[in-house]
Amino acid sequence: GKCQRLIALLRRNGREAVANLAAGCDHAGALLVHVSTDYVFDGEKPTAYVETDPTCPISVYGESKLAGDRALLASGCAVIILRVSWVYGVRGKNFLLTMQRLMRERDRLSVVDDQRGTPTWCRTIAQATATVLARLPADRQQRMALRGVYHLAPAGETSWFGFAQAIRDIAGLDCELHPIPSSAYPTAARRPANSRMDAHKLAERFGVALPDWRRELGYCLQDTKTTR
Repeated sequence: GKCQRLIALLRRNGREAVANLAAGCDHAGALLVHVSTDYVFDGEKPTAYVETDPTCPISVYGESKLAGDRALLASGCAVIILRVSWVYGVRGKNFLLTMQRLMRERDRLSVVDDQRGTPTWCRTIAQATATVLARLPADRQQRMALRGVYHLAPAGETSWFGFAQAIRDIAGLDCELHPIPSSAYPTAARRPANSRMDAHKLAERFGVALPDWRRELGYCLQDTKTTR
């Protein structure tokens, strides 16, 4: 019905929109930087994912993003695909802002503890992307040699529960937190149980090694205080 048509549209747009961008960049001889996601994986791997691991999305969002990635790699343009996960920041809607609001409103919260990943500040992504661009060679052939998929993730890992604990402790909030399984907090779209991504390739090719996620969270919350 209507839902199936919407899903088909999302899948097609995820592929065709980026394919059109790739065609335009190829025609202009421009480099395309595309942000992808950990949702291209099913989360079943027991260790951190590397760029060559098989993809197997478990949601429509993941399928549409993977279709876009494949369209870019099949194109003739110079493309850098950066996979990111668990993105947060001081604007918009994200886990950090939701937890801060709920911790101020409630005395007790239950947070999922059986999904693991690495929280990533949006500013960290922007800074790392800028560094990659600055270190790309001017020669097109050399750029083409660097085209492909890269994982962009800070060091370390945690669960959503651990992330919430860090937010509470660093921000100095007073709220009792309790760990729960994913089955106790169903969502419309399934999330990978394991979103950890190995970022060694990014460090080897571009010299971009991100610091520990807790350090970045501290900087983010400190920045929030100074800009209020």
